[in-house]
Amino acid sequence: MTTWTHIPILAEPIADLLLRKENGTYMDGTLGLGGHTKLFLSRLGPKARIFGFDKDEEALQMARERVADERLIAIHASYTQAPEELRARGVEGVDGALFDLGLSSYQLDNPARGFSLLRNGPLDMRFDLSADLTAEKIVNEWGLAELERIITDYGEDRHAHAIAMAIMAARREGRIDTTFKLKNIVETVVHGRGKIHPATQTFQALRIAVNEELVCVEKITDLLDKIILPGGRAAILTFHSLEDRLVKLHFKGLVETGKWQLVNKHVIVPEFAEIKHNSRARSAKLRVIEKL
Repeated sequence: MTTWTHIPILAEPIADLLLRKENGTYMDGTLGLGGHTKLFLSRLGPKARIFGFDKDEEALQMARERVADERLIAIHASYTQAPEELRARGVEGVDGALFDLGLSSYQLDNPARGFSLLRNGPLDMRFDLSADLTAEKIVNEWGLAELERIITDYGEDRHAHAIAMAIMAARREGRIDTTFKLKNIVETVVHGRGKIHPATQTFQALRIAVNEELVCVEKITDLLDKIILPGGRAAILTFHSLEDRLVKLHFKGLVETGKWQLVNKHVIVPEFAEIKHNSRARSAKLRVIEKL
């Protein structure tokens, strides 16, 4: 059996900023393999609780096993469902919430999940394996305009039209059903690797579309108002500019209501030592806000 690893990013700074009540109630909106939560529980008291949400049932089960702590209540649901899920458990609000919007190493490194262009596997990309929409369905069934739109909007790729045209042409020859097939198609129209592989932005765009990631981020403002108790904080960790811009905009809106204040006016990024130890930390950005 494969043993998956995941190094939680900015874990110590997040714990320092978020955990202000030793026996408080907290939420990990994107539990993953439980790295952040395990650290949090090591700092919290015996009566503390952490409600961990994740759409990925496989990751959720691994988190339960790795954390192995009765103070963790793991819930198979999107963080957007937190208000209802918490109320159903008699919880009106939490003292702190973390939203780590990145992929876990388990998801990236497992070829069967289809997230990585470095490993050949089915073109899936679903966080929730019970969901209907896959990346394969998008590239084989969506029209030219929709393909170009998501690669432009979610991938921020200036070659979006050429890539969408190449996908349309390739699927007439046969179904595009693996990560390597898609990667090779993109390579035919975008040459030169530069700092990132030419298919990286297309893969990002598909992943965002499959999982409605930006739709979920758009709901965060309303969500935080419902779940964070007065004096509580929310920390959001992003890994690409689309999400970070949205979070910055939403935090600005919350501050303008007079009911919230920024904890860090400037975005927090990992130190060089952390990036050297874990290259996946290099694009991380952390923003924290407090409810007054």
